[in-house]
Amino acid sequence: MTIEEIRMEDLDVPAFIEDQCRSISAEVGQGTAVNALSGGVDSSVTTMLAHRALGSRLLTFFIDHGLMREGEPETVVAAMQNLGVNVELVDARDEFFAALKGKIDPEEKRQAITDTFYKTVFGRLVKESGARFLLQGTIYTDVEETVAGIKRQHNILSQLGIDTEQAYGYKVIEPLIQLRKTGVRAVGKALGLPESVYNRPPFPGPALVTRVVGEATPERIALVRRATVVVEQELADVAAFQYMAILHEDRVTGVRNGKREYGRQIEIRCWDSQDAVIAAPTRLPWDILEKMAARITTEVEGVVSVTYNITTKPPSTIEAV
Repeated sequence: MTIEEIRMEDLDVPAFIEDQCRSISAEVGQGTAVNALSGGVDSSVTTMLAHRALGSRLLTFFIDHGLMREGEPETVVAAMQNLGVNVELVDARDEFFAALKGKIDPEEKRQAITDTFYKTVFGRLVKESGARFLLQGTIYTDVEETVAGIKRQHNILSQLGIDTEQAYGYKVIEPLIQLRKTGVRAVGKALGLPESVYNRPPFPGPALVTRVVGEATPERIALVRRATVVVEQELADVAAFQYMAILHEDRVTGVRNGKREYGRQIEIRCWDSQDAVIAAPTRLPWDILEKMAARITTEVEGVVSVTYNITTKPPSTIEAV
């Protein structure tokens, strides 16, 4: 890996912001750039850096691929527009679900997201705009895990030898690639992002696809989306690095209204971590676990089993897929 990490103790936040804005402006020149906003911490900080550097020459798109949490597309777009960033919401749900159809293997699903995101959707948007650059919020941990062969992150391209100009028709700019999550949060705070944005739990680029074991159909995504609502409501006040609901592929036997029900199972994960390199399960109170299990089996149709992950990373990983 040739990227030099900027550790938190060595990060001069004002100087970093100034350097990255200068670099973005010099790279794009007098042209325009397209920006990929997902609503996560990394993409939001990248958006604010690029907005400061380019102003109206930045074209920001939020791709609604149908894989986000409940109400997230509209919430993210509104939040960024309140900060002065013009965001266009693009409906690409049909394209992403068509690409995911029939795919079960985790790496095949991630590759389908990558190809649809960069070649099909953003390839079209960049071509229509005439821009030659795409900004995205890749961070150091994304590269580290991908290069090490732990888990392919969908936004890792040039580090795997992919020439984005040749493959997609544009160059990718990654202003946060030397930072881990703690550094990104510090930059976001300095850029004026609200704490609800810069300090929110991480959310993966492939979104809820990483939380569905097996095929990510619209129906299965809808199910894990509803379970995610419950988990995020109940753990909102827990000081954890990240938490989530996972939908498993296998069905299990349950009992409802005195009758056998062959239903779904949800796994809850909640992590303590600083940088996502290592993590430990949060020691949640039993009453919180019981409440989540009761709500999920009541509010999420077809779920008869709820489990809690107690395995550290490693050997586990934070996301399931």
